[in-house]
Amino acid sequence: MLPRLFVQASALFLCDTVFLSLLNAWWPSLALLGALAGWVEAALRLLVLGGLWGLLPLGRHSRVLLVTVATVVLLAPFYLALGRWLGDPPLLLSSAPRSWMLVGYVVGGLALLLWEVLGQGASTEKGKEGDKAAFWKVVKLFRPDALYLAGAFFFLTMAVVGETFIPYYTGRLIDILNTKYDSDAFSLAILPVCLVSLGSSLSAGCRGGLFTFTVSRMVVRVRHLLFSSLMRQDVAFFQEVKTGDLTSRLSKDTTMMSRSVPLNANILLRSFIKVVGLYGFMLSVSWRLTVLSLIETPIMLATQKFYDRRHQALLLEIQDSIARSGEVVRETVSSIETVRSFATEEEESQRYDAALKETHRLKNQRDLEKAIYLLIRRLFELGLKLLLLYFGYQQILGGLITKGNLVSFILYQMEVGSYVQTLMYIYGDALSNVGAAKKVFEYLRREPSVRTEGMLAPEVLRGHVSFKNISFSYPSRPDVQVVKNVSFDLHPGEVTALVGLNGSGKSTCVALLERFFEPQSGEILLDDIPIQEYEHKYLHRQVALVGQEPILFSGSIRDNIAYGVEDCSMEEVTAAAEEANALGFIHELEGGFGADVGEKGGQLSAGQKQRLAIARALIRKPKVLVLDEATSALDVESEAAIQQSVLSRQARAVLVIAHRMQTVENAHKIVVLEGGQVVEEGTHSELLGQRGPYFRLVQRSSTD
Repeated sequence: MLPRLFVQASALFLCDTVFLSLLNAWWPSLALLGALAGWVEAALRLLVLGGLWGLLPLGRHSRVLLVTVATVVLLAPFYLALGRWLGDPPLLLSSAPRSWMLVGYVVGGLALLLWEVLGQGASTEKGKEGDKAAFWKVVKLFRPDALYLAGAFFFLTMAVVGETFIPYYTGRLIDILNTKYDSDAFSLAILPVCLVSLGSSLSAGCRGGLFTFTVSRMVVRVRHLLFSSLMRQDVAFFQEVKTGDLTSRLSKDTTMMSRSVPLNANILLRSFIKVVGLYGFMLSVSWRLTVLSLIETPIMLATQKFYDRRHQALLLEIQDSIARSGEVVRETVSSIETVRSFATEEEESQRYDAALKETHRLKNQRDLEKAIYLLIRRLFELGLKLLLLYFGYQQILGGLITKGNLVSFILYQMEVGSYVQTLMYIYGDALSNVGAAKKVFEYLRREPSVRTEGMLAPEVLRGHVSFKNISFSYPSRPDVQVVKNVSFDLHPGEVTALVGLNGSGKSTCVALLERFFEPQSGEILLDDIPIQEYEHKYLHRQVALVGQEPILFSGSIRDNIAYGVEDCSMEEVTAAAEEANALGFIHELEGGFGADVGEKGGQLSAGQKQRLAIARALIRKPKVLVLDEATSALDVESEAAIQQSVLSRQARAVLVIAHRMQTVENAHKIVVLEGGQVVEEGTHSELLGQRGPYFRLVQRSSTD
């Protein structure tokens, strides 16, 4: 790609050389225009090179060459005119040695190489546009805080204006001390310094307080929006995304993106006002020294731009690394019993240590690159200060400035350099933090595959469920069909048992009934109406699920039984616990219904947790009750008691999934699944008589 660019640049250079040779014949006439002659020459060059522009096959590099040519052409008259004002001929490039034109092309070529090295091609433009879009989305989230931000920016302006005047008055004090001492003049000069310093300090304090307050409000608001969005996602999303990643987005990324806009806007506005004010004072002191100090800007801009790209990439890698180490901790702690039973404590520690080392390596790389960048910047700043001191001393000897002027200029230059660097840095820093915002917005705008927009909530519901030709594949394995054309019914007042080997599709049918997923074909009807048309809360109050490994939340027993049920009385809680055969052990616990179950119910046994989970389902008075291995952890006596109280109710349809054949023997109907398909359906005695898949399951169960 670069050789082709150099060929095109060579063609432009040859054309430019011929044109300047012809233009040299008109030099006496152009010279009469004075300093304006250079700009006339530049305009003519642009016209000629513009004509050649349409003849070159520039392709996607046209913008790069356009910037290069414009730089080469316009830099020459600016530099030559400046040299003319300083008494340094020549006036026109056409009358100068060709080495002057060659210098211009060398500068343009370096700009071209820099353009390519810093990745200004089409491949990075799309990413930058995405960063900008995410940045403006973050800005829009601050609309509720507009009043606080306006106050913060007002105090910011007042503080910066006050800070800008301090070096000016400092220079005046030095000039007064350098002459015959005048106490009245000194007092008049020091009073503004005190007043400006006091006002600037008060304004800075108010600014900082308002910005901190705004950031805190934003963090709370974004976390609420993100958590609400996550709660609307389908189950497949949580199977694909690790918990550590989500907690990292909720904690670290939301804080980072909330701080990015107000703090970067604070720094940006402060730096801009300071740069304008400082350069204004510097020009008033010495325009020659000001022009000399400007050489710092383009060099540091290129260095800063390269550093920003590296810094942004490393920040994203560090965020992902922290999320991975957090996932290791969560997974290990939540599975500590499994870790202990397999004696893999050392292996888990090594896994976490490896994750920490990767994060540490990335942070070391970030810090090393920052140190190298700061070293280069400090060395350049030191060299520039030495030049300014030398030329400033020459101007003092020439009577152009005073000693106080030089001190004020140096103080201003020391400040303006850092603020110019900040202006160049703040854009890259804002976009670096936008990397975190992009991940947050990705979750905020994600639409769940399972919609919960149904509005139907009838006062009377019978509880008749129909599976009609259901076929389904999990999103993670779209090529594997777990359920194939499954059809069966659940009738009110009847117990239907769903049996089959592991992997036959039993739990998948339950997940589809609970609308954890959407089937690829077929539909599930509740009272002859598709379940997606029912209101979300209504559906899950009428269709209650008790799983094999129920999850309890930290809190009291009463809170767990009444979970999700509004305005629930203590009588209802007690009745549900009694129906689930849980009342006995609850009274034995210290605190009764107020006893704390611990994190995920860790203070209770497996059987106690299952009975509380059954009570949590029964308190909703559901029309459809699903027991997915819900009695597997119970003893025979408790299971019999629950079957007597739960399964004998005539007002609801009950779906039972169990490996114990004793649990399903008394069901009104048994549906047998094999390979994701319904292969048999009937009562226990009917299916035994057919001596088919169900008969083999019973035989295997009795053998086990």
